Amino acid sequence: MTPITLSLIAFGCVAVGVLLGARGHSLLSEKYRNADTKEVVGLGTGLVGTTVALVLGLLIGSAKNFYDTQNSEMTEIAATAILLDRILAHYGPETKDARDLLRGSIVSEVDRSQRKSNPDEPLFGTFFASGEPVFDKIQALSPQNDRQRSLQTQALGLMTKLGQTHWLIVEQRSSSVPMPLLAMLIFWLMLLFTSYGLFVRPNRAIVVSQMISALAVCGAIFLILEMYQVNSRLIRTSDTPLRVALKHLGQ
Repeated sequence: MTPITLSLIAFGCVAVGVLLGARGHSLLSEKYRNADTKEVVGLGTGLVGTTVALVLGLLIGSAKNFYDTQNSEMTEIAATAILLDRILAHYGPETKDARDLLRGSIVSEVDRSQRKSNPDEPLFGTFFASGEPVFDKIQALSPQNDRQRSLQTQALGLMTKLGQTHWLIVEQRSSSVPMPLLAMLIFWLMLLFTSYGLFVRPNRAIVVSQMISALAVCGAIFLILEMYQVNSRLIRTSDTPLRVALKHLGQ
């Protein structure tokens, strides 16, 4: 399911909790509204609230680290591409085709980012569709001296590094919030908002306030899930490193 779908489900569950709390107040007899009951329920609510806050904080931190890692790997790909292009330039004019393919792949990726294409479209799909031809062109070079042999070896090593970083990004796309943890978090939120209304006579202001609070918390869940989507339409990895790389490629 998409982040927006999961977030709407979470909001629906929490909204049900708000309504259950309002309904529970009217069903709760007077003998259960004494100070001792309120104190015990308040302690339980405080414990659940603290747990929810800790879990949300950990999930936000984890999602932000994942997003930063993706940006860092994007920067690494851009820097490696620049270095590969310079090494091929030093090798000689025989590498022009390989350099053109390299630059064209970066252009295609920037265009894809600008279009905000399908989130399921593979990151650098165009580049690594042509990655093997680039590798093959470098491998097919015929060094005439030790200098060119050294440059060819370095170029092949950088192509291998580009491939490793690409597949690392692809594999990381499967990372997300564990569904059992997300389900438990939603259940805790539902309990929390239900308990808020048990001992308070419901009115429009209280219900609206709780709904706004529920929307805010579910908004945080939405952002957490979005940060785990590499090609999300809302939160995307920055293509600035690629734009900077284009200024240097082919020179």
